[in-house]
Amino acid sequence: MTATTLPEPRSAGDRASGASAFLPYLARKLAGAVASFIALLVVGYAIFNLIPSNPLEAEVRMHPNISPAQVAFLRQQMGLNESPLQRFGTFVANTLQGHFGFSWQYQEPVSSLLAQSAGPTLLLTGTATVLAIVVGMWLGIRGGWRPGSLLDRTSSGVSLAFWSMSPPWLGLMLLVLLPFFPSGGMSTPGGPAGFGHVLDVAGHMVLPCLTLTLVIYAQFLMVMRSSMVDELGSPYLLTARAKGLRDDDVRSRHAVPNAMLPTVTVIFMQLGLLVTGAITVESVFSWPGLGFLTYQALKIPDLPLLEGLFVVFGASVIMMNLLADIVYRFLDPRVRHQ
Repeated sequence: MTATTLPEPRSAGDRASGASAFLPYLARKLAGAVASFIALLVVGYAIFNLIPSNPLEAEVRMHPNISPAQVAFLRQQMGLNESPLQRFGTFVANTLQGHFGFSWQYQEPVSSLLAQSAGPTLLLTGTATVLAIVVGMWLGIRGGWRPGSLLDRTSSGVSLAFWSMSPPWLGLMLLVLLPFFPSGGMSTPGGPAGFGHVLDVAGHMVLPCLTLTLVIYAQFLMVMRSSMVDELGSPYLLTARAKGLRDDDVRSRHAVPNAMLPTVTVIFMQLGLLVTGAITVESVFSWPGLGFLTYQALKIPDLPLLEGLFVVFGASVIMMNLLADIVYRFLDPRVRHQ
């Protein structure tokens, strides 16, 4: 009888080798993220500072009674007395310090406006994304495990129908179909305090959150379903069934972990777009977040505010892509050898 050789546990040297291999990988990804951020700053500066328009003229048109002394002050504040290269250096230095100038519309620091609006946006889009991930993955796993079933055909068709809808249009339809939910703002002016305020905010969040969830859950469903279908004929599933495992155990312990890898990428991509994906929805429901702030800034246009929003939106995408690369290395052994 041939003795079975058991795999030896990883030694301290193997763990040290894995850690040393991770550092060059992390350095490459960090370098890529830094290069992307530099490109973001260059593009942001070019869009908002080299466009063929004069922001000072727009300010004078909005305030025709402005004095020459105020015009001179605004010219200095906007950096119009500096060369384009000097203005770019100032822009980069201020951005790295978190300063984006003053909003022309609100007459407040842009960084303060961004900080005030970030919380409502993260609350709304974060809740919608979690719901979309849970619903989409649940339906994708069960539909992909039984492709062609009634659940698979129904869930895929319904999700694709919602995915093809315009978020503002869907939001307006929900306003008509569900008029018993609050439809404007984040809370009722002069409303209750304490736990009553929490319930009030939750009630105001139902329609915009439902709109976002219905629009984005299809991508998680379709990616998860496709991954599950690809895993159905894998030899390791046949081996697991041959060992006598129940069908539910084969699906949850073997198929789902391997099918999760592409879905993780989509999840992190969606997390990077959290602050950008609700511009139209927040505008429809007057939700006081970054999306609604962007809509207000586009009316003038408020260039310092738009510039700050552009940098924040772009930086969030870069950060989430970096985190996805790091997490992917721990989930997929094939990436560890890169």
